[in-house]
Amino acid sequence: MSSLIVLGGGSEIALAIARALVQTGVRGVVLAARHPEALELSAASLRAAGAAVETIAFDALDFDGHAATVEDAFARARRLAGDVDVVVIAFGVLSPSRPLDDDPAAVGRAAAVNFAGVVSAGTAVGQQLRAQGHGTLVVLSSVAGQRSRISNFPYASAKAGVDAFAEGLNEALRDSGGRVMTVRPGFVRTRFVAELDSTPFATSAERVAADTVRGLERGASVVWSPPLIRWVALVLRYAPRQLFRLVTRRR
Repeated sequence: MSSLIVLGGGSEIALAIARALVQTGVRGVVLAARHPEALELSAASLRAAGAAVETIAFDALDFDGHAATVEDAFARARRLAGDVDVVVIAFGVLSPSRPLDDDPAAVGRAAAVNFAGVVSAGTAVGQQLRAQGHGTLVVLSSVAGQRSRISNFPYASAKAGVDAFAEGLNEALRDSGGRVMTVRPGFVRTRFVAELDSTPFATSAERVAADTVRGLERGASVVWSPPLIRWVALVLRYAPRQLFRLVTRRR
């Protein structure tokens, strides 16, 4: 048996990943979120699928508490079903869409959650995986991190930082038995982006989960979902600025 920890247990994508992993044999799940009481329906669905589940409190901005919270999550997961095979970092917030017209502090707080929170919590997870000697940290990033658009550049810059952090942490864990897998979805239709217009190649949380599980099975370091978005991102990343503005419908 094996167990799973989700930091950001309210994420629809992370919960889809959890459901998919339970179907592959994961038998213990720890869901961590700022308001763990709101996770009960999600926990119940995972229990119905055959997993033992606990929920705990986790605050992305409580940097001083991350080490203790992650250590506690690992201990709980082991009591549920043995060593931790997978940890998913899935917390995040949308940045203000018009940062030059909004409160700079709000932009900064969003960046702190999306980047600094991942660095702090991810480092704590890395320490636990190194001590355990195996396991994978799955970091949910975004294709947005490949190139900033005017409509999302604070969010995109945080995701670019997350990508760099995940790559470096993977290298740091290379000889320990632990590893990091970065997942870069395109636009995913969830409550998180309910107020935004959909984009070409939009996907679902279930598709991201399926791609993530396949990535874990083959030992991938980066997963694109859907896979085609990798080539779209490559073209847009190196497209001339004027063409990029035209394609993204910004002048």
